[in-house]
Amino acid sequence: MLGDWRVRQVARAVRRGGVIAYPTEAVWGLGCDPWNADAVRRLLALKRRPQDKGLILVAADIGQFGFLLDDLPSAWRERLAGTWPGPNTWLVPHRGRLPAWITGRHASVALRVSDHPLVRALCRLTGPLVSTSANPAGRPAARSRLRVEQYFPRRLDAVLGGALGGRRNPSLIRDLASGQVIRPA
Repeated sequence: MLGDWRVRQVARAVRRGGVIAYPTEAVWGLGCDPWNADAVRRLLALKRRPQDKGLILVAADIGQFGFLLDDLPSAWRERLAGTWPGPNTWLVPHRGRLPAWITGRHASVALRVSDHPLVRALCRLTGPLVSTSANPAGRPAARSRLRVEQYFPRRLDAVLGGALGGRRNPSLIRDLASGQVIRPA
């Protein structure tokens, strides 16, 4: 199937340290391997985003975040499982298990399990990915491949073509410990 081939090609670019663009539930995203410091720095430079703000990680399923979640209180794990996959991003304590280029100045990391089929297929091949909106800081998030290519002409290693998931707004962001809404949907 053609879609599988495209996903494999983009996954290969991620594994080689590339920065990619892909459709998500509401807007286009930029992504890379969160363990590759050079790729993350390049992504941050493309967006003109300071490292201390931290980044969201997206996964295909909750198990891909097991290294961060396994020793959390069971009520917290149940809260996550009840909202994933879906448009819910949770701030979860990272307890030093992620590099500072992902967490920024924060004691928590933003995590989401996507319900977009292309994002899930990609993450099945790569593991969790950085997921940030495809736009330079201060500009509107890209809602089309054309806008992504206008924002970042010839500066991305791969673009996974496909449709957005039909949601109007990016995911809701909540703090796992308090339940407080950080960014409404």
